[in-house]
Amino acid sequence: MAVEYRFYLDEYGGALPAEAFAEALPAAVRTVAGITWAREPDAAWSAARADAWRRAVCAAADVYAELGEGNVGGFSIGDFSVTHYTSDGTTVADMAVDAALAELAGSGLAFAGVR
Repeated sequence: MAVEYRFYLDEYGGALPAEAFAEALPAAVRTVAGITWAREPDAAWSAARADAWRRAVCAAADVYAELGEGNVGGFSIGDFSVTHYTSDGTTVADMAVDAALAELAGSGLAFAGVR
């Protein structure tokens, strides 16, 4: 497993129950892999860099656990529907990327090249 639940609780300071963390983890790893081009820490990385990658996964997992995958927030009553966005067109994935990038700052892992 790329990020152990114990790391999430003890090092990151997360508060999700184990089941919620496990449910959100695949989406979080996909998100961080899209940023870093790594689906798990590389053995050649420093401990600080590997921890930054793990913390980014934890941050993204918190977002996915709270909001699910898709558009941010909202509710429906009959035919009436309201969707809340933090900005026009924001998705949960956008928010997860922002949370992950905040943890990756200074690590050198935030991919900035051409794909």
